Amino acid sequence: MTTLAVIDYGMGNLRSVAKACEHVAPAGTRVLVTSDAREVLAADRVVFPGQGAARDCMRALGEHGLRDAVREAAATRPFLGICMGMQVLVDFSEENAGTDCLGLFPGKVRYFGTDLHDPHSGERLKIPHMGWNQVHQEREHPLWAGIAQDSRFYFVHSYYLEPEDPGLIAGTTEYGLRFTSAIARANVFALQCHPEKSAEAGLRLLANFAAWNGQG
Repeated sequence: MTTLAVIDYGMGNLRSVAKACEHVAPAGTRVLVTSDAREVLAADRVVFPGQGAARDCMRALGEHGLRDAVREAAATRPFLGICMGMQVLVDFSEENAGTDCLGLFPGKVRYFGTDLHDPHSGERLKIPHMGWNQVHQEREHPLWAGIAQDSRFYFVHSYYLEPEDPGLIAGTTEYGLRFTSAIARANVFALQCHPEKSAEAGLRLLANFAAWNGQG
């Protein structure tokens, strides 16, 4: 039996993430929602979900003693970051007047701003970016297997990740500007959207992760 751990640090819709993983995981996979660093590091695969503010996320990780466990899991086994679980993988977020993050990858998280417009129609766009939008796959990856190019996923966010290294980018999305909506390196894959809320494409991505060996 293999174990897929969903990290519980008090933020995010963990039930929907866990249920979606249970639905698509191969037979013999145990899906475990846990706030125990030892259980996280004993798992074969790790999902790091989250929602809310960057400062609250970093504080909650510290209070639960999970910062080092997240770093180690991201360095050693198949690791999937979702929404806030993607954003805090980089160095710094502009949210909450500036928040230091986990620093796994060089980059920043930036605010969309209050004067965002559709470049084609000129229409003013609402923040947060909420609802269905396309993800353009910038390169091949095992987690994109069976997912059509420009498939639609569900988003809810006001900030977007800007990596320093363009080689980190695995997917992009347009909302007033073209922003990074998925990153990948080695055994880590992370995305801004919510696959657990993204119907067939999202479930396929989670199924791909549940069977992934961590190699690109």
